[in-house]
Amino acid sequence: MLPTELKWIFLLGVIIMNLLFFCQKDTLIVWSEAENYDLALSFQEKAGCDEIWEKICQVQGKDPSVDITQDVVDESEEERFDDMSSPGLELPPCELNRLEDLAELVASSLPSPLRREKLALAVENEGYIRKLLELFRICEDLDNTEGLHHLYEIIKGIFLLNRTALFEVMFSDECIMDVIGCLEFDPALPQPRRHREFLTKTARFKEVIPISDPELRQKIHQTYRVQYIQDMVLPTPSVFEENMLSTLHSFIFFNKVEIVGMLQDDEKFLTDLFAQLTDEATDDDKRHELVNFLKEFCAFSQTLQPQNRDAFFKTLSNMGILPALEVILGMDDVQVRGAATDIFSYLVEYNPSMVREFVMQESQQNDDDILLINLIIEHMICDTDPELGGAVQLMGLLRTLVDPENMLATANKTEKTEFLSFFYKHCMHVLSAPLLANTTEEKPSKDDFQTSQLLALILELLTFCVEHHTYHIKNYIINKDILRRVLVLTASQHAFLALCALRFMRRIIGLKDEFYNRYIMRNFLFEPVIKAFLNNGSRYNLMNSAIIEMFEYVRVEDVKSLTAHIVENYWKALEDVDYVQTFKGLKLRYEQQRERQDNPKLDSMRSILRNHRFRRDARTLEDEEEMWFNADEDDLEDGEAVVPPSDKMKSEEDLMEPISKFMERKKLKDTEDKEVLGKSSLSGRQNPSFKLSFSGSTKTSLSSPPSSASLNPGSPGSPGSPGSGARSSPSSTTVTTKGGLVGLVDYPDDDDEEEEEDEEGESKEDPLPPSKKSKLSS
Repeated sequence: MLPTELKWIFLLGVIIMNLLFFCQKDTLIVWSEAENYDLALSFQEKAGCDEIWEKICQVQGKDPSVDITQDVVDESEEERFDDMSSPGLELPPCELNRLEDLAELVASSLPSPLRREKLALAVENEGYIRKLLELFRICEDLDNTEGLHHLYEIIKGIFLLNRTALFEVMFSDECIMDVIGCLEFDPALPQPRRHREFLTKTARFKEVIPISDPELRQKIHQTYRVQYIQDMVLPTPSVFEENMLSTLHSFIFFNKVEIVGMLQDDEKFLTDLFAQLTDEATDDDKRHELVNFLKEFCAFSQTLQPQNRDAFFKTLSNMGILPALEVILGMDDVQVRGAATDIFSYLVEYNPSMVREFVMQESQQNDDDILLINLIIEHMICDTDPELGGAVQLMGLLRTLVDPENMLATANKTEKTEFLSFFYKHCMHVLSAPLLANTTEEKPSKDDFQTSQLLALILELLTFCVEHHTYHIKNYIINKDILRRVLVLTASQHAFLALCALRFMRRIIGLKDEFYNRYIMRNFLFEPVIKAFLNNGSRYNLMNSAIIEMFEYVRVEDVKSLTAHIVENYWKALEDVDYVQTFKGLKLRYEQQRERQDNPKLDSMRSILRNHRFRRDARTLEDEEEMWFNADEDDLEDGEAVVPPSDKMKSEEDLMEPISKFMERKKLKDTEDKEVLGKSSLSGRQNPSFKLSFSGSTKTSLSSPPSSASLNPGSPGSPGSPGSGARSSPSSTTVTTKGGLVGLVDYPDDDDEEEEEDEEGESKEDPLPPSKKSKLSS
C-alpha cells in the first residue's frame, strides 16, 4: 500500500502468460503490447527493478534469475536449418472456394521478409499467376464480385512482393491486361474502374517514324502500360509499402534505358527523324508529332548513366539536332516552339559548351538575326503568356550560357574570352533593345504589367553580367549609357521594376570600380535615385530601405569619390533626413576628407595616433615622444623648456600639477627604499626604478640606467659632464628646464604596476648602497 501522498498510478497493464518480457541492465524492463508498440519501465535502483521482475516471473511461472520470461525461437535461425529442397510455403489449391484463404495467406506473409520470400518462390515455381488470371476471367464472366475482390487483394499483394521474376510474368503481353483487370475491382470503391477500356480504346499508339524492330515496339507498349499501372491503377502506397515497390520503379527505369539504346543504335530511324523535322514540305501536324517524340526521347535520356548520356547527346549532335532546333524555333506554331524550347533546355543543361561552340561557328556564316541564341532572346521578348512562363525559362537558359563558371579554358583557347566577345558583339543589342526602347524619356514609355515583367527579367540578366563579367559589360554600360536608361525605371509604377533598377546600380557601386564611379559622377546618376527617395516620402517600405542601404554602403566602405559627389551635389535635399544617421555620416566622412586634404600633416599624425591607440606599456614611447627624448641637447637653446609636440599648447599650470604629484609619489617611494635598504644586504645589481636628479641652476636628467651611477651634475655620464648628451646613453634622456620646471610624460595608470614591480624586486634583486640612491636637489 502506497502512502497517501504517493497514491499515483504510473502504468496499468495486464501480465499476459505468453507475453515476452526482458530485464536489461538491472534497471530496465522492456516488453511489446502490439506490433509497433513497445513499452519500458526504468528504475532508479536495482532493488525496485528486481521486485517488479520477480512478480512478473511469478505470474508467468518463470525463473526470475533469467533475463527473459519466454523461450525465444528465432524464426530466421529455425528456417535456416530447414531443408531447402522442401517447399518453403504450401499454397492452397487455386480454386474459387479457396480464394479467401489465399488472400489471407498473402496478407499475413507481407509483414515478414522471410515469409514474403517464401511466398514469392512458391508463386513463381508453381506458375500460380496464370492460374489466378484464369480464375479472374471466370469470376468476371460469372459476375462473382466477392471473388473479384479477393483477386484484387491477391494481385496487389503480389505487387508488394517486389520480385522481378513475377513482374516479368505479370507484364507479358498475354497477362498484363488481365492483371490490370484484377486491379479494377477495388473493394473500397462502389463501382469498378475502366482502365482496360482506356488503354484499348482511348490511348492510341502513334508511330511518327515507322519502327521496324518488333522487339522495340513491344518494349514501348509494355513500358507505357506499366507506367500507367504505377501512376493510375495501383493505390497510392503507404509509408510502409513505399519501399516494397522499388523493383517496379527499377523495371520501368531499365525499360526506358533499353528503348533509348535501341533507338540510338537505329541510324536509319534517327536520320529519317531529323530529315522530316527540317523538311519544309512536312505538314504542321506531322512536325508537331515529330518534335513531341524528340522531346520525350530526350526526357527518357535522363535515366541514362553519365557515360551513356554522353554518347546519346553526342549522337544527337552528330545528327544535327541544333540546326534542326534553329529551324523549328523559327516557326509560328507556339506548341512546336514550346517543345523545341524544352529540347534546347536538355541540351544546355547537359553541355552548354556544345551549344556555345555551335552558335559561334554559325555566326561566321549567318546574319545576327537568324542566330540560334538571338532566336532564343526574341522568343523571350515576344512571349505572349501574361505570366511570362516561357520567358523565365529562356532567361534561365541564357544565364547558363553566359555563366563563366561553366566555361572551359584550354591551352590553346579560352572559351570565356571568345564567347563573351561574340555575345556582346552579336547578341547584347538584341537583349537590351526593349530596355533602350522603353527608356527614351524621363519615365518608361510603356508601364503595363507584362512589359514591366519583361524588363525585370532583362535587368536580372544584366545584373548577373555585371557580377560575373568584367570589361565586356563595363564597356557596354559606359558606351551605351545603360545605367542612365535603367534608372529611368525607378519612376515606374511597379515597385518590383524600380527595385530591379536599384539593384542593378547597387551591384555596380558594390564593385568599387573607379571607372564606374567616374561614369556615375559625370552623368549625375544619383539624381534619379534621390528623386525616387524623395517621392517615396516617409513611407517605410522596401524602396526606402534599398535606397538608404545603397548610401550606407558608400559611407561604410568610404568610397571617397562618391561621398564627395553626393554631399557636394545633393546635400540640401538630404540634410533634413534624420530618422537614420546615414546622410549625416556621409557629411561627416566628407568633412574628414576635406580636413585631411587641407592639412596632410594632421592626417599623418592621426594615422600614427590611430596605430598606437591601444598601447598600454608606459615604457614604450610613442613616435612623437621618442623624437623629443632623442633630441640633441646641443641643438637646444639654453634655458628653453622642451616638451613633446603634442604638449606644446599646454600651460605651465597644466604641466606643474602632474609633476608635483609625480614628485610626491617618488618621495614616498624613496622613503620606503631607505627602510628596505637598512634591512637588506648589498649587491652589485640595482633595483630597476626611476632615478631623478634635479639641478636648480642648469639641467635635470630622467633615466632608468641598468647599472650604477647616480646622475649628479659633474659626475661621469651625467648631463653636466663634458661630452655627455642624449646621444651618449640611449637609455638616458635629458630635459632642459627653466626655473625648476620640467617636461615629463606622466603615465598615472601605470604607477601601481611600477610599485608592484618594486615590491617584487625587493625579493629578487639586491638594493642599492646608500651612496648610489637617487638624490633630489634644487
